[in-house]
Amino acid sequence: MKKVYTCFCTDVIHEGHLNILHEACKYGEVTVGVLTDAAMVRFNRFPTISLEERMALVRETGLAKQVIVQNEIMYDSILQDLKPDYVIHGDNWQEGPEKAIRENVLSNLESYGGELIEIPYTYNDMVKKIDDRMKEKLAMPEFRRKRLRQLIEMRPIVKTLEVHSGLTGLIAEKTVVENNGELDQFDAMWISSLCDSTAKGKPDIELVDMSSRIRTIDDVLDVTTKPIILDGDTGGLVEHFVYNVRTLERMGVSAVIIEDKTGLKKNSLFGTEVEQTQDSIENFCEKIKAGKQALRTDEFMIIARIESLILERGMEDALERAFAYVDAGADGIMIHSRRKSPDEIVTFCKRFREKNADTPIVVVPTSFNSITEEELAEAGVNIVIYANQLTRSAFPAMQETAVEILKHHRALEVDSRLMPFKDIIRLIDEI
Repeated sequence: MKKVYTCFCTDVIHEGHLNILHEACKYGEVTVGVLTDAAMVRFNRFPTISLEERMALVRETGLAKQVIVQNEIMYDSILQDLKPDYVIHGDNWQEGPEKAIRENVLSNLESYGGELIEIPYTYNDMVKKIDDRMKEKLAMPEFRRKRLRQLIEMRPIVKTLEVHSGLTGLIAEKTVVENNGELDQFDAMWISSLCDSTAKGKPDIELVDMSSRIRTIDDVLDVTTKPIILDGDTGGLVEHFVYNVRTLERMGVSAVIIEDKTGLKKNSLFGTEVEQTQDSIENFCEKIKAGKQALRTDEFMIIARIESLILERGMEDALERAFAYVDAGADGIMIHSRRKSPDEIVTFCKRFREKNADTPIVVVPTSFNSITEEELAEAGVNIVIYANQLTRSAFPAMQETAVEILKHHRALEVDSRLMPFKDIIRLIDEI
């Protein structure tokens, strides 16, 4: 009997999946692969049920001879092992990033004489409703809030992109790229105090209060599903921090990062060029403890940001603070540097890991941007935050457009470098 293979990466079996399975059964014995959690988050949605539950859904159809695990997005290992006569898939992967997976399948099938059969993708109101429900489920606070901890466990490094609006949130949510035969996307979103303030035309001195910050968070939460890490500046007064932590937890934010400075907030980009006061270890530990005691779940993370290297207080001071903050209950450590070389960051991470193998480390490679994610992961980093690149890329483009319109008294000269608005609108889902 001929061997047939198809792969699913879904939390629900709907009419479209059943159609593929029924078609597959016409060609022979069907084996269904189910993508692992780690593979799914590389290019698809985060799973809302376990791998075992997803495999059970397929078995319950009664249409698969066997259900197996597919560990990787690309099909090389699974096809070389099974050598099915046919691979069955919907035709929705002929365009876009998933085209790379299709090409990978065709290449493998060609190597031993297998055949790809593509089934027209099922588009109807019921399938759309099911897909919409899955997205809504992913966006619910109880699912979103815990997702950062889950990603830390399953990803070599959690890639986080700065967002400051619903539209930039959609960019972080929907950007998928193919590179060297692999698909990848961002894992989480960073709502920066600096970029949020800048978008509102305000200085980055904690002038934009938490109520205004929450409105930005709401805009992003409303149209995305990925976990959010919030830049909490200094955390403010302990009494305010306790209240804000509980609010963020209830909203579904995954983590807040607070820095160990006091007084009027000055951006770390200035380093020692302006007067900045670092909080005492004792005071900052009390703030961490108070925040942790206020939480209602074990999912929300309070991450302590150490400014010792920024303020040139030295490596020993940074490490002393890191271990103290972890002892106080911090769920992660963010270490920051203004140097172009990543050497001191790598040194800190390696020395921290000598005594603490588990506490997540967060870095923001804005100045030391030559280091790769792979190198950071090797040093022990768990989360990398690209903290302001969307804002910095948008501003010069908008300013240049404004200048050209003024210069030529018309918009013709700028039109060639503008994205058609219909392409922007495609990011926005219709209800």
